Amino acid sequence: MPLYYLAIPLIAVIALNLAFKEMGKKISFWVTAAVALLQMGLSVAAVILCAQTGSALKGQFFTSISIDFLSAVVLLTIGLIAFVSIVMARVMDRENIFNFANLLLLCMLGMNGITMVTDLFSLYVFIEVTSAASFILIAIHRDKAELEGSFKYYMLSAIATVLMLTAIAFIFMLAGDTGFGAVRKYIDGLGGAFPFQIVIAFMLFTAGLSIKAGLVPFHGWVPDAYSASSSPVSVLLAGIVTKVSGVYTLMRVYRDVFGSSPAVGHVLMILGLLSIFIGALAAIGQKDFKRMLAYSSISQIGYIIIGIATGSPLGFIGALLHFFNHADFKSLLFVDSAAIEMQTGKRDMNEMGGLASKMPSTGASSILAFLSTAGIPPLSGFWSKFMIILAVWAVSKAAASLALLASLITLAYFLVMQRKVFFGKTAEGMQDVKEAPRGIVAVEWLLSAITVILGVLFPLVLIYLKGIGLI
Repeated sequence: MPLYYLAIPLIAVIALNLAFKEMGKKISFWVTAAVALLQMGLSVAAVILCAQTGSALKGQFFTSISIDFLSAVVLLTIGLIAFVSIVMARVMDRENIFNFANLLLLCMLGMNGITMVTDLFSLYVFIEVTSAASFILIAIHRDKAELEGSFKYYMLSAIATVLMLTAIAFIFMLAGDTGFGAVRKYIDGLGGAFPFQIVIAFMLFTAGLSIKAGLVPFHGWVPDAYSASSSPVSVLLAGIVTKVSGVYTLMRVYRDVFGSSPAVGHVLMILGLLSIFIGALAAIGQKDFKRMLAYSSISQIGYIIIGIATGSPLGFIGALLHFFNHADFKSLLFVDSAAIEMQTGKRDMNEMGGLASKMPSTGASSILAFLSTAGIPPLSGFWSKFMIILAVWAVSKAAASLALLASLITLAYFLVMQRKVFFGKTAEGMQDVKEAPRGIVAVEWLLSAITVILGVLFPLVLIYLKGIGLI
């Protein structure tokens, strides 16, 4: 099964480009949507299989790839957000659908590789594949703002590349291998007495992945890349690319390679708390809808990081659930932003107002998304934040209290957004605004249904996870 996740997107790209150009344009949406849906189906099966057996699914031809419960959930998330992105591109950017579909498939290939590999160097290679496709996607229309956002992402990613390669070189010199298992065995054998080179490697690798994740203080590229790119690309970047390239990789390396090292955990806790607060405070002062969501993403990723930093099973499960939840509700908010921009031609929230009556589906889905982001029960965002706070409380009551306080800030800036955009008096020139096209509305309700259903049913999921020993 693991090989399918690499072979299917690659075959799809080749098939689209071997077809006649006009034929490729006509079928690019359907092929990409089918690949995304197929990945979702395979991943649901993998999640169930890994949970029931408690073991990873190994690659048949390439032994350096495998799927465990963690990677199966991430693969499912990749398929979901890829499907949402291609639907958005079909509605909003039909002229570029062929190029978008090809780059999306390459992005899926890279992210799937990141999720399944068990070797540090292979991990780096697939991160670079994902990044290269992302650079081009951000600048797909080649206008000034897109090129600037892409350039900033490219430059910081280049720094991250140097940091990660240097770290891998140090690790290889000392451990003699770059496989997760071999490096973990070497580190465990040190008994806590780490050589200077290993400490440097930890620091460099963490910094490189923090750039990819957009954590504070490495977040400079995030607002520009998210806000400058087209709406389908913003959904893809905020929904999954940043999280797989940086957040998931931090989760995997911290647990399987660094052995949940307390020293690394302290660093991640600090980075997570900084991201939560600075992202939330910066979001308050924004008037551009997409830029506000970009800073909100930085803040919400911080919650995932502090869950990872605890090193506990509860913290990891909470972080994994928030990984999925954030992909869902943040993508939904970017879809809502795209719907509003498409129908009004505006992104400045100060120029909006009264859109809830004009765009009821977008308004309702936005309320669900922001309530889930703020951690209001019974939506799914509540459960992931609750689990993370419990895990952090066991490690540091002060850190848990700060994370709870930041949730109130999140609630505050989203209430301001709702008041400015959807409620109050209808802004001048917006009397004739109508609801977004059916494709966008369908995506809004798909993502809304997931956050509601998962939230309502999560107690049953929790009982199941406890029964199979995952928490």
